[in-house]
Amino acid sequence: MTSDASLPAGIDYESFDQQIRPQDDLFRHVNGPWIANTEIPADKSSYGSFHMLVDEAELAVREILEHEAPEGSPLRKANDAYAAFMNEDRLRELGTTPIDADVQAALSAASIDDLLELLGQHEQRGGGGFLGMYVSPDAGNPAINALYVTQSGLSLPDESYYREEQYAPIREQFVAHLERMLTLVGLDDVATRAAAIMALETAIASHHWDVVKTREADLTYNPMSLDAFLEPFGDRNMRGWLAAQQAPEGVFERLVVCEPSYITGVASMLNDEHLDQWRNWLAWRIIVGNAALLTPEISAANFAFFGTVLTGVPEQRARWKRAIGYVEGMLGEVVGEAYVAKHFKPEAKAKMDALVADLVAAYRESITQLSWMGEDTKKRALAKLEKFYPKIGYPEKWLDYSALEVSRDDVVGNARRSAKVEADRHYARVGQPVDKDLWLMTPQTVNAYYMPTTNEIAFPAAILQLPFFDENRDAAANYGAIGAVIGHEIGHGFDDQGSKYDGDGLLEDWWTEADRAAFEKHTKSLIDQYSALSPEGVDGEKVNGELTIGENIGDLGGLGIAWKAYLLHIGGADQLAAHEIDGVSAAKRFFLSWAQAWREQRRPEYMKMLLAVDPHSPSEFRCNQIVRNLEPFYEAFDVTESDALWLDESARVEIW
Repeated sequence: MTSDASLPAGIDYESFDQQIRPQDDLFRHVNGPWIANTEIPADKSSYGSFHMLVDEAELAVREILEHEAPEGSPLRKANDAYAAFMNEDRLRELGTTPIDADVQAALSAASIDDLLELLGQHEQRGGGGFLGMYVSPDAGNPAINALYVTQSGLSLPDESYYREEQYAPIREQFVAHLERMLTLVGLDDVATRAAAIMALETAIASHHWDVVKTREADLTYNPMSLDAFLEPFGDRNMRGWLAAQQAPEGVFERLVVCEPSYITGVASMLNDEHLDQWRNWLAWRIIVGNAALLTPEISAANFAFFGTVLTGVPEQRARWKRAIGYVEGMLGEVVGEAYVAKHFKPEAKAKMDALVADLVAAYRESITQLSWMGEDTKKRALAKLEKFYPKIGYPEKWLDYSALEVSRDDVVGNARRSAKVEADRHYARVGQPVDKDLWLMTPQTVNAYYMPTTNEIAFPAAILQLPFFDENRDAAANYGAIGAVIGHEIGHGFDDQGSKYDGDGLLEDWWTEADRAAFEKHTKSLIDQYSALSPEGVDGEKVNGELTIGENIGDLGGLGIAWKAYLLHIGGADQLAAHEIDGVSAAKRFFLSWAQAWREQRRPEYMKMLLAVDPHSPSEFRCNQIVRNLEPFYEAFDVTESDALWLDESARVEIW
């Protein structure tokens, strides 16, 4: 048992709206005045707890990058890359020359086969094509890495933007944007070219799987030989496309295809009839892929559509902030190592280890006591839980960037050389044993993740700060914030898709038929709850309960299990009275901290886009809808049927 009654809660009670009761709207009780008095910064689409930490991390990284490191050191490469991006005079001097030859080559492609080879060269330099590739543990053999192939090729956020009437104004503005960008790089007949690009992307989008279907782990695992993958393409020069990417021998011999019907569909479009469309589309991919690295005028024009039109952001981010993103994309762990040395305490890592252990223990206890799950499935679930692999703060070993050459006056070249180094790094992993010490995020990233094929949870250093965590504050507040985040990530191992992987990351059905049916009954109820919700400012558009179900399960399990973990931490519910601080019960502090962590507001344009493509629900629902399902919330605030957050007991969902 641990006593934290003498520690500060780290909760800003004075900023709460006392006119709104937590029983009616916990989110606005805690965050209402902040929302009313805080403008979203002009360079952001949303603003809140996460974004404040991002701002802090950016300032810390800026200090690192603007402090010159010794010549020849890895950090000096980061300094040089930052300086190159910041040199606007050099970018104006270069104009479009870094991409002119590539654009002209694309527009001059004599055939589809020639175009495919040029496309491969473009992708080898870090550009995007109509297929995406990434290396990840093989879901059918998670000890070994595999090369995955997925649908791609679109400029707009999702395939629905090309077909739904609500997005017709955006489609019109996109065509106008294409014309403007093509003009800025010196092309002629821009209206015809823009129409060709839009027509081709619309056709590509017609073959895309929708966002709900692409979440299905079993549907998107389709291993096949290279010959089987190439079959739909017939005699097209796909081997030339692959060869142009300069991968080691044998890398492409076995692929995992995520959306097989998309491959067939896009292959049918690779013909002479569409050649002119493909030429203009590839030229556009080269332009848009490099727009942020060209003149400030071209970068600003590109932002005007992708930033302002799509997300409502009126002002492009300051150049130094964009420079940080550029550097971190190339040398993320070099920067991360310096960031950790200055901004992450060993004490925080130790306390996080204890928090994770409490969350795992709470899940273990909860799974053991589940009434809806049979003993055989429980054994497999507990076995998976015991194999969870937590990563806290930063990697145990850092990536080697010695192969990367960086110039202080070659922004585009730096990016292309970095893309080649990263591609080589990833290709070298194909068919090799999985290295569980690798991270998918840098330490300075304000986020967390769960990886099903390695059964790992990771919490970068930058998120381990207030309002989520402080090693010197009240445990109830920590468990209500970072504890719920930990529980959320563990919960992804048992959500609608994560539950399809076993403890070793193998994609297999380890459930009995009856238990899976019981699980899906619970998840269906949660889908229905969220599908009825509509945030303010989006003209009645609603949350996609099917798209967001995985994250909603994570939130529900995460917060519920975090409360149980807190009770374990203090020695049981009978100890709660001893943990009152300033007249506020531990239970109230737990839920108030949860709500404070979800402090956020979004621009309407951005909210509309996220409703279409984001698997996360809006923050107010992540806060309020979850607590409506948890009995401890009702007990903490004496919630009754007359309160707005009351949910009939028969409608409440508890899964884990």
